[in-house]
Amino acid sequence: MYLLHKGIVHPWLCDVMGHMNVRHYMAMFDDASYQLLAEATGWCLVAEEWKGKGWADVYHKIDYQGELQAGALVEIEGGISEIGNSSFTSCYFMRNKMTGEQAATMTAKVVFFDLEARGSLPLTDELRQQIKTRLIIKYNEQKDRDNG
Repeated sequence: MYLLHKGIVHPWLCDVMGHMNVRHYMAMFDDASYQLLAEATGWCLVAEEWKGKGWADVYHKIDYQGELQAGALVEIEGGISEIGNSSFTSCYFMRNKMTGEQAATMTAKVVFFDLEARGSLPLTDELRQQIKTRLIIKYNEQKDRDNG
């Protein structure tokens, strides 16, 4: 696992129920995803070799597992669980740093994207090799190992 984000649950991120509102979970996961993109692919918005190329999220699944309240320190770890022809699947694990309790997990499918033609691009061999450096065990496989 790779540490991708550290944050805090500010009071203004909480809803009338007294916990962080679900829309802010996605924002924190999104921040973590940009770190993973840079680390796993070398993606850099201003680099000439990336001109016209980027990434498009096409799927997200979030499991909410524990409440986060104002003042909680949050860490998100993650990595790549699968590599496809033009995409990869990433997994993220958000936890309350103060208690160690897992707060949420997210799985995302990310497609290599031609920003001008607005369509997918095949992953190059070079990209595929770089992405492999961030491969991790899938969440369900890890749960099975922990419970087995």
